[in-house]
Amino acid sequence: MATDASPKPAPPRLNVPPAMAGGLRLDPVASPSRLLLDVPKTPSPSKTTYSDRFIPCRSSSRLHNFALLDRASPSSDDAPYSRLLRAEIFGPDSPLPAPSSPNTNLFRFKTDHPSPKSPFAAAAAAAGQNDCTAGSAESSTPRRPPRKVPKTPHKVLDAPSLQDDFYLNLVDWSSQNMLAVGLGNCVYLWSASNSKVTKLCDLGPRDSVCAVHWTREGSYLAIGTSLGDVQIWDSSRCKRIRNMGGHQTRTGVLAWSSRILSSGSRDKNILQHDIRVPSDYISKFSGHRSEVCGLKWSHDDRELASGGNDNQLLVWNQRSQQPVLRLTEHTAAIKAIAWSPHQQGLLASGGGTADRCIRFWNTANGNMLNSMDTGSQVCNLAWCKNVNELVSTHGYSQNQIMVWKYPSMSRVATLTGHTMRVLYLAMSPDGQTIVTGAGDETLRFWNIFPSMKTQAPVRDIGLWSFSRSHIR
Repeated sequence: MATDASPKPAPPRLNVPPAMAGGLRLDPVASPSRLLLDVPKTPSPSKTTYSDRFIPCRSSSRLHNFALLDRASPSSDDAPYSRLLRAEIFGPDSPLPAPSSPNTNLFRFKTDHPSPKSPFAAAAAAAGQNDCTAGSAESSTPRRPPRKVPKTPHKVLDAPSLQDDFYLNLVDWSSQNMLAVGLGNCVYLWSASNSKVTKLCDLGPRDSVCAVHWTREGSYLAIGTSLGDVQIWDSSRCKRIRNMGGHQTRTGVLAWSSRILSSGSRDKNILQHDIRVPSDYISKFSGHRSEVCGLKWSHDDRELASGGNDNQLLVWNQRSQQPVLRLTEHTAAIKAIAWSPHQQGLLASGGGTADRCIRFWNTANGNMLNSMDTGSQVCNLAWCKNVNELVSTHGYSQNQIMVWKYPSMSRVATLTGHTMRVLYLAMSPDGQTIVTGAGDETLRFWNIFPSMKTQAPVRDIGLWSFSRSHIR
């Protein structure tokens, strides 16, 4: 039997319907080795056979080394074949190539440029490696590490009978480096220079201390009492020189300007006292609907800020008996008030447990500049005069002390140690140390701010000179 020696036609490469097979022109495709330049072959780690299709591992393939060759646009005769080929390789739902780049069908090998490992190399590569010094100049300056703040107090004083009352202000530090503390019905002075303790006064069994505040010169101390009086004491002679009435109930907050002493009371009023005149007070500000618990004069003596238990922050001037600003965004009592020493008209205020926010105000127009939720009751605020930072003390529920950088409000440090609300705060004359007081009957001294002359980190002396003593 004769056999036909002619070879059988090769089956088509693509599985297409018979009706379309005659209309397709399948051009022979060159071997892939002719399309690609010589690429180093990587030996396969195993001998496993993967049928007739090679599926590369994308994680080990250097696909970024290939670019597309420019080639003439495909003819209209190749359009059906191209669609079928794309559908077979990428699936029937694959998107069509963008018409703006039709000649992107083949690959070519390109040189592998290693990515620069330093900012200097990156700048040099961007400049065409013309000038090394130019690359150095354009490199970014490394970020300065954050300032380290000691986490422990360097001194602790026991303060028996220090009251746990949010509305009182019982600690103040004078410009002559003398700390005044109200304990029960007595006021004690503690010298930060030699740690000497002096008993300034005793109000007797029927009265108690509600507020203390030094004059700016540091020679005289104002004391607010539970009976509503305001007393002026000469600290050098331990002698009372003036007693002024006017309030109906306790005087819980005091604020000195250059010449005027302002007092806030539970009777909702703010009295202005001038010790140069014989009358008890020279004017009265009535604007709060509840107890006045925060008072601060601006550094230029032009404006007085007051906070109350009515959740209002009021700003006054000496030319009007009515507040020039009434700010009502807080949702709790406002005890914490502080004027910035670095920017005129910048006021910070903090709200109580239901508010927990520190808010910043431009008193020139009454706009709120920023608000920061601290997560707990804000009891005190104080700006540092050496750097543009401020410190806040807190009560419920974390009892922490926080240092903030302004205006970014990035947190510099969080200090803990008090076991009850940190209700009292005062700053040393040099602006580097703060003292905090709490209902746990302790006063803690923290070195948190740098000096005026240098920005070097504050030396942590808490481990070596930590001491604990009594203030009375």
